[in-house]
Amino acid sequence: MSHKPVVPREAATRDVEDAADGYALKAGETVALGFIEALAEAYNHIALYPATGSPRHAEELGLPGLRSWRLKRYPYLVFYVERDDHVDVWRVLHGERDIPAWIDYPGFLTG
Repeated sequence: MSHKPVVPREAATRDVEDAADGYALKAGETVALGFIEALAEAYNHIALYPATGSPRHAEELGLPGLRSWRLKRYPYLVFYVERDDHVDVWRVLHGERDIPAWIDYPGFLTG
């Protein structure tokens, strides 16, 4: 089984830091650490099986190749594109967020 490195973009890293900080402040360190563990599980899954993510948002947004994978126990989605040599993680967003609005994020396609 092939394993591709998961490479989060700067925006995805900020998303994760913001979510973990929010969980730590509102629900405590245990919940924040649980979020990080769920994210690690998601990254491991998409590293092994990148094609299993949902293409739903790719179709809605007109971004071919974009996929998403939902974290277990947390309402977050990992948005990524499979590349030849790695999995390119664009964002990690709360599932209740207005997903089309994140396209306007500065550096979305380049950062």
